Amino acid sequence: MRKLITPLLSGLLLLPALLPLSAQAVDGSDIMQKGGANPAAMPCITCHGTDGKGMAAAGFPRLAGLPEAYIAKQLADFKAGRRENAVMQPIAQSLTPEEVAAVAKAYAELPKVNIKPGPVERPQPGSGAWIALRGAWERNIPECTLCHGPAGVGVGDTFPPLAGQSALYIENQLKAWRGTKAVAATRKTKAVAAVPPSRRNDPNGLMAHIAVDLSEAEIKAVADYFAGLGESKEAFDESQHRLR
Repeated sequence: MRKLITPLLSGLLLLPALLPLSAQAVDGSDIMQKGGANPAAMPCITCHGTDGKGMAAAGFPRLAGLPEAYIAKQLADFKAGRRENAVMQPIAQSLTPEEVAAVAKAYAELPKVNIKPGPVERPQPGSGAWIALRGAWERNIPECTLCHGPAGVGVGDTFPPLAGQSALYIENQLKAWRGTKAVAATRKTKAVAAVPPSRRNDPNGLMAHIAVDLSEAEIKAVADYFAGLGESKEAFDESQHRLR
């Protein structure tokens, strides 16, 4: 009997080593720091910074404090091609579902953005603050804060924070939803073909409608406004995120 039990116990001791990676616990912080099991899934900190606050000059977004479900959805959208990006698509496609869930959770647990107080005076019509806080209803453009919450702190898992993201990132996303229109040839220039939107993952096409009706100057003004709201040096105020 002892001769039968000994090999059985040895096999049980070896079992954890034979289990696939997906069956073992995946550490989101490790993925952030070292990348995924697939070498194509490079470390997140390469672009999003060691603190998860992104790299403003390069247009890489802040992930720290974003909702877990929102981050997971964006990675799924990159993988499915609903959101196109030459850097993020191959990374998302290389992550396992377990790695996606782990890294989304790890970033969501980092500190949320701390918002600076917004202007109390009436914004100038047509300015970035005006569009952000009042919209342009004559063109059916609602104010950004209607969906993204007071001061752009975000609402739920669908509408992410805008405050705390860099101006370049916000500007790039609005243009990604809009694409570019075709330009007809002139006597001195060649025709330029239209470029379709590279981002198609907004609820009911809401952002695509808004982006296409904003001018280049308005896009830049709105992006600058929200970028200017974060990040406050004051102690973090959780009440800013009460709508979450």
